[in-house]
Amino acid sequence: MAGPYEIIFKLLLGTLLGGIIGFERQTHGRAAGFRTQLLVCVSCVLIMIISENYYARGVMNPELTRIDPTRIAAGAMTGVGFLGAGVILKTGLSIQGLTTAACIWIVSAIGLAIGAGQYLAGISGFAITFFSLWGLRVLEVRMPRLTYRYVTVTTDDSGDEKMVTLPFEQKGFEIVKMDYAMAPREKEKTFIFTAATREAGSLKGVVDDISGLAAVKRIEVKS
Repeated sequence: MAGPYEIIFKLLLGTLLGGIIGFERQTHGRAAGFRTQLLVCVSCVLIMIISENYYARGVMNPELTRIDPTRIAAGAMTGVGFLGAGVILKTGLSIQGLTTAACIWIVSAIGLAIGAGQYLAGISGFAITFFSLWGLRVLEVRMPRLTYRYVTVTTDDSGDEKMVTLPFEQKGFEIVKMDYAMAPREKEKTFIFTAATREAGSLKGVVDDISGLAAVKRIEVKS
């Protein structure tokens, strides 16, 4: 059973590690920032301390029911999963908050490790997490990335697929998927397609080219 000084040390260490990761999220304007990550880590440390103490009491006193210390920890991870789902947001066709949700998950695991006295595992997990958030961010920015644009083009009945896709292909886009919608009464055709590119800055030129076509009535681009 952990003594009072060890309990305080575990809680303070969880506060430090969770607070540092939370500070990184806070500086990048994420919803689950400094206080959230700190509290998640400390709560998991506390849950693991309580779980271990119940188990130790069961070992020392046969009259008490012996509790599996991993069961409370498993319940904590389930609860953290719901908390992480709350920070994932879908904006249009893009999804945000996945990294912050993953941070909440790993922070809870770090807290459980510290609470269980697995200091090497907890600190190593913290170091890897912190490096992935700060160090790999620089590498991620420099990595070539395939960007998808979701395009809707409405033309009159003289429009065709080649007309609306050619400007994209000329700018280096690749047409990944194509759907159609017809409105015979309005004499309109709608082309709904996905265009992929590694040159994000070339989008404006494509939109200008398509907008200048006489057959085009509307164009909408989403990322």
